[in-house]
Amino acid sequence: MTYPPPPGGTPDPYQPQQPYGQQPSYDPTSPYSQDPYAAPSSGAPSSGQPYGQPPPYGAPTSGQPYGQQQYPPPGYGQPYAQQPYGQMPAPTNTMAILSLVFAFVFAPAGIIMGHVAKKQIRSSGESGEGLATAGLWLGYIITIFYVLICAFSILVPLLAATASVSTN
Repeated sequence: MTYPPPPGGTPDPYQPQQPYGQQPSYDPTSPYSQDPYAAPSSGAPSSGQPYGQPPPYGAPTSGQPYGQQQYPPPGYGQPYAQQPYGQMPAPTNTMAILSLVFAFVFAPAGIIMGHVAKKQIRSSGESGEGLATAGLWLGYIITIFYVLICAFSILVPLLAATASVSTN
């Protein structure tokens, strides 16, 4: 809102100079200005906003019934992608989670569950393929580690026994 200059003073240089009582956004003589209180004509924004200004966030746009809002694209000012209303994300495969857990508890069971989980994920479209892959890799690595420990625990005493027998 602009105010008239004080009597005898200079006008505010930061205020646009408009005749007193007239809103700066609407000029009835200009073919480019639009009455903000007039009903929208064809092609005008349905939100009641003048041209050049976007409708407020969440306001229905033309062609949409009230209650069905248009959301911004995923990642637009949001920390995570928002799912459209009524669409649920794919559930995580339970065997994939168990594969990762059992890779630490009993590695061979983690390997088997990882293979079963990958087969189920391919057929059902569930999520969790990364968990199943991690369970497989960890299961194989830990199983190989245990096999090497068992081999060394058997070979070292045998080598020590044969070395002591051959020196006598």
